Amino acid sequence: MEIKKSTVGKGSKVPHLSYIGDTTIGEDVNVGAGSITCNYDGKKKWPTVIGDGAFVGSDTMMVAPVSIGAGAIVGAGSCITKDVAPDALALTRPEQREIPGWAAKKRAQQAGK
Repeated sequence: MEIKKSTVGKGSKVPHLSYIGDTTIGEDVNVGAGSITCNYDGKKKWPTVIGDGAFVGSDTMMVAPVSIGAGAIVGAGSCITKDVAPDALALTRPEQREIPGWAAKKRAQQAGK
């Protein structure tokens, strides 16, 4: 995990394989593994703010500038591009879709059958 130019509040957790840059994290926040702040747009670095008691699910991208309100929950695998209100649930991933038999058809096609 890498933390650069950021502050992490008391009781907060930022586990392995996460990148947190230019971020202010409040108290008692949980940032899930593999989550990152996307703070650089090629010219300028932007801030991220995560409020007290927020929960950020694993593998979340927070595209700065963005704020996650106190007590908010962000679902794993989300790409957060807009501010999240306090105590809200934010989800950005699409529903899982399954196409029965697709892999077998693709393998047969590649084998020339």
